[in-house]
Amino acid sequence: MNYFSRLTDIVTCNLSQLLKDETDPVQALEKIIEEMDQGIAGARRSVTAARLAVDRMEGEISERRTQIMAWQNRAKTELQGGNESGARLALARKTEVEDLVAGLQQQHRAAQNTFEQLQTTERALESKKAEAVRKLASLRAGYATDETEDFPQEGGISLQQDRNERINADLDALRKELLAG
Repeated sequence: MNYFSRLTDIVTCNLSQLLKDETDPVQALEKIIEEMDQGIAGARRSVTAARLAVDRMEGEISERRTQIMAWQNRAKTELQGGNESGARLALARKTEVEDLVAGLQQQHRAAQNTFEQLQTTERALESKKAEAVRKLASLRAGYATDETEDFPQEGGISLQQDRNERINADLDALRKELLAG
């Protein structure tokens, strides 16, 4: 039996609800965690692809900005040489490339937003898996779970580092707020 058909199903699932009708909750939770692992692997691939798309866009924009400067310099050179029509042509090309850059920048913002959304989804999936792993440990130990219990969390090191950095930043902000108050 598949428990999830979409990644959002993992993020929004209620593990207790999924397990309540299962005859073997431990086995069911192991299967759920396997499916979560598959979802997380897919999310990681998507995040990597989105990051590469953002990087490619940035490279393209940089290349086009170099072209804008080249057309600007060519226009200046043509005008200095008394060739106004050549300068106009170079400025027309410069304008075309500027328009292209504007479109690329819009695509870059969209690609960046997609990347950030995928990263957020990946983090949410990791969090839900950590919850499932804690619940599995509780079931194996033979006692009911308390969602606030402090079991070691599984997940990527970078995810945990990111969370630790966010927690430290929140603590620093709270300290500053207390000192100011």
